[in-house]
Amino acid sequence: MESGSEFSGNDSGVNSIGVPVIVKQILEFIQSDDPNLKIQAAREIRRLTKTSEKHRPYFSGAIERLVAMLRSDSPDCYEAALLALLNLAVKDETNKIAIVDAGALQPLISFLKSNDLNLREYATAALLTLSASAINKPKISASGAIPLLVEILRDASPQAKVEALMALYNLSTHPENLSIILAAKAISPLVNLLKSCKKSSKTTEKCSALIESLLSHDEGRTALTSEEGGVLAVVEVLESGSLQSREYAVGALLTMCKSDRCRYREVILREGVIPGLLELTVQGTPKSQSKAQTLLELLRDSPHGRDEFEADTLENIVCNIVSQIDGEDRGGKAQKMLAEMVQVSMEQSLRHLEQRALVGTPNNRRLSSRTSKVSSK
Repeated sequence: MESGSEFSGNDSGVNSIGVPVIVKQILEFIQSDDPNLKIQAAREIRRLTKTSEKHRPYFSGAIERLVAMLRSDSPDCYEAALLALLNLAVKDETNKIAIVDAGALQPLISFLKSNDLNLREYATAALLTLSASAINKPKISASGAIPLLVEILRDASPQAKVEALMALYNLSTHPENLSIILAAKAISPLVNLLKSCKKSSKTTEKCSALIESLLSHDEGRTALTSEEGGVLAVVEVLESGSLQSREYAVGALLTMCKSDRCRYREVILREGVIPGLLELTVQGTPKSQSKAQTLLELLRDSPHGRDEFEADTLENIVCNIVSQIDGEDRGGKAQKMLAEMVQVSMEQSLRHLEQRALVGTPNNRRLSSRTSKVSSK
């Protein structure tokens, strides 16, 4: 218990109906007119719920009082209440809904606009937790939170950016929210985050997943291709992300090409995507393999008859790859075939990369890394 605490109960003592004595004291103090007692009670709620899920149901009755504290003029008061509410909401769907229903969104929105960086982070973390509830998603978007979360994604601490991303991802699963996220111009900060984070990270997975969802709208596809290095950032995830991230990345590019093959085929090919796609047909998840093969077919021929790489190579290797690689020897055959595929496509891909390097486009280092990658096969 914190030093100077007013509470005399202990965590183990219970009353006649099985409720810990300290819980009864806290619930009495949270209703006090004394601001100091309310702050102390909120801090005790946070402490008791931080590591013990069993206390969360006991304090559901304190939610309305805690939400009321968010409207206080005292930073100590609303900060203590916000941290307590955060703990009450974690892994508790009922509490998540109750917090929103009690009117927490309005003060949380004001906190997102605050110049206090800590308060902005706490509010972002709270919205991340609350947005995990399907019932809360439309209410959060209606509150005007999405443009503010995009602003956090654009200009905040690394931790706040990640939490804003996760909150936006949660909200994006409600279909109507995708257009709101796009209207807030989320593609640019998403691309910047994708460029800066580790390709194997969970952040990359969520970022790639959100981008794939946003590319189902024409505004998203236009924004990605208009962003310098936007398509390239997705291609790099396709090459070196986690298995799940690569699945989202190839899905994003496939969505683009399916929506308007003539418009996006050259855009995708210019980023040297072929080696990564060929590798994915062997080493990706089942969904990735299927999507990669479909995308390769869409990229194979130009509508005007230009061949970007040999059609018979795709037909003989890509289209038959599943039937040719079976049993215990799958790994060895896959590696051999992969080397052949990458060698066949490398001359074309390197030409694209060299052209891009000459005009000063980003990530020229991929030219040498790609060369070393092939030579090591």
